[in-house]
Amino acid sequence: MVVGAGCNAVLENLCICLANPGEGVLIPTPYYAAFEFDLVARAGLDIIPVPTLGHHPEVTIENDAAVPPEAYYPNRSSLDAAVAVARESGTEPKILLLSHPNNPLGVCYPPSVIKECIDWGRENEIHVVSDEIYAGSVYRESATSTEDPTFESALSIASRDTSGEGLGIGPYVHFVYALSKDFCLSGLRVGAAYSENQDIRMPMQKLNDLCQISSQTQLLVERMLTAPSTADGGGYWSTDEFLPEARRRMRDRNGRLETCLDEMGIPHLTADAGMFVWMDMREFLPPMGDDGAAVESQESIDTRERTLYLEMLQEHGLLFTPGRSMKNELPGFFRCVFTAASDDEFDLALERIVKFVEEKRGL
Repeated sequence: MVVGAGCNAVLENLCICLANPGEGVLIPTPYYAAFEFDLVARAGLDIIPVPTLGHHPEVTIENDAAVPPEAYYPNRSSLDAAVAVARESGTEPKILLLSHPNNPLGVCYPPSVIKECIDWGRENEIHVVSDEIYAGSVYRESATSTEDPTFESALSIASRDTSGEGLGIGPYVHFVYALSKDFCLSGLRVGAAYSENQDIRMPMQKLNDLCQISSQTQLLVERMLTAPSTADGGGYWSTDEFLPEARRRMRDRNGRLETCLDEMGIPHLTADAGMFVWMDMREFLPPMGDDGAAVESQESIDTRERTLYLEMLQEHGLLFTPGRSMKNELPGFFRCVFTAASDDEFDLALERIVKFVEEKRGL
């Protein structure tokens, strides 16, 4: 275990130790856009998007139908295809980065999906890094059709049927976490990485010299995490009172947002973790240009989505993250962050969503 000044720091240092500049990091799409800066600016790595739509024969995706969460799961087919494309362009993939729970989708990968990725990584000698910064913000039971638990850490899955020192996860599985999201402490900059790869232990420790957590901050965090619960029966305030209350508030906010979307007939993923809802706003995209092209260009796709983005922002006061900025394969999808507002602001946002939809539909 190595601690450092936030998740960005420990993730960057970990990837610097696992790959050389110019080598690739596979990330299933859509993904947190800042990864393209965090892993490129100093580490010099190449981001390799892993498209997943079309790699699930059991999932049917039609133009006007909602995209189910299963369509976004990485699997052997999508990973093999992304590796082939990367190698054709001269980039050798060395890392598979998973956001679990996922940002921007707001869902957790089922354990079976994580296990498939870990097995694939071990077989291909590609390092699997599980970014679990929202692990403490899982606020409802899984909405998928599987019987798996909503969330299970990659560390737990990787340690099954293994032996050895530590958890026995081997040299190809790694974990990063921080207090920034679950505990609302982004300003303290407290992150951690766990790996059982002996070759990177010393480099990780030396890189961490440049981004250590101050002793005062460590003492503060220790006192916070170990403060006794105010309720009878023992336990800790942080895990037995703060986190359950935070999850309750997220669940309530999410429920109100998803109810609004359902009433307005806007398709979306049913979120179970984090602070996001992934919305399908394709209905409101401007029509394709009449240029006679059989296949719409990427420039045209991006332009239509940006036009919708600016319309919602400038004319309706709705700020959503456009999916194409996170390499989503289809245009018209947006991430809604439902926590970054007061109760009054959130009420206003719901009113604006209703007004926007009614105006677009001419109601």
